[in-house]
Order: sequence, then C-alpha cells, then structure tokens
Amino acid sequence: MITVLVPIADGIEELEAVTLIDMLRRAGAEVFVASVMTTLQVQASRGVRLVADGFMDACSEQDWDLIALPGGMPGADHLGQSAALLELIKTQLASGKRLAAICASPVVVLARNSLIEGKTATCYPNFQGELASLNSIVSEQTTVVDGNLITSQGPGTAMELSLTIIEALMGAEQRVVVAEAARARI
Repeated sequence: MITVLVPIADGIEELEAVTLIDMLRRAGAEVFVASVMTTLQVQASRGVRLVADGFMDACSEQDWDLIALPGGMPGADHLGQSAALLELIKTQLASGKRLAAICASPVVVLARNSLIEGKTATCYPNFQGELASLNSIVSEQTTVVDGNLITSQGPGTAMELSLTIIEALMGAEQRVVVAEAARARI
C-alpha cells in the first residue's frame, strides 16, 4: 500500500489540501491527514473547516512514500514552523523518498528551511523571486518534477499536481484511470 502524509494547519489552502487528499485516495493510496496545530480541526484560508486524522507528532515513526504539502497563507507558515514536520521532511529527503509542495509551501516550508537548495522548483508566482534568492532554480512550468521533489503553482494546478504524484508513485496507467474517473485533463 502506498502511504501519503498530508499535513494541514490553520490558514492552509483548502482547495489544494482537499484535491490532494481526494485524488490520492481515489488512486488507492492510504492518505493520513495530520494537524500541526494543537487541535485536529483547522480553519482553512477561506473559512472551510477540515478535520485531521491525527497529529503531526504521531507521524514520525512511520515511513511515508510521499509527503504532500498544501500551501496557502498563513497555513504554509504553520507547516514551516512545525519541528516535527521539518524533521520528517529531512528524513524523507535523506532517504530519497518523494516530497510534493504547492503554492507557498515550496518557498515557505522548503526553501526557507534550506531543504531544496539547487533543486528546480515552481511555486505561487508571487513567491518566485524569493525562491530564486534562496538558491533554488525557478521554473515557470505549472508543475515541476526534479528527482524526488514535485512542486506546483497553486489552487488552479492542484489537480495537475495530484495526477503527477499519482504517476510518480503508481505509474502512467493509474494516472489515466484516476483522471478519467475524475474527468480531469490528463
């Protein structure tokens, strides 16, 4: 079983979080949603309330095939300040396992914590200058794969990111199956 961790926090971009969770579950992945806050319920950037499966602190003992970071502000700030999440990301990268981030998270969570130096990435357009200043190579593509890192630009590219992750974890055939079931562009 493919295992995926999706951390959430107050202020997270709900469209990105829910799209990642939904599409990866449609593909057959076991998705665990973890709160980095002190409560399981978080209030997303547009006021939607999301309920996590558990807390981030409980996730450090498990191996994850992928960690997927939704963006949004101040959600990405909360993710980037979670010591438990940052340690898990470092372990994920050191082991060569996959990491995905969208919107503000490639910059706020990863680049600001010196986790993707020298990697090609994309992010929400307003953050691209900062991404470049933090020693990452900026791509203007909507979704970018650089080794075990997959990044994307924002809410409008959440479906594309999800399908790219599915292809990376499960193959091109599964991407097509899930895209057709969701009637998404492949």
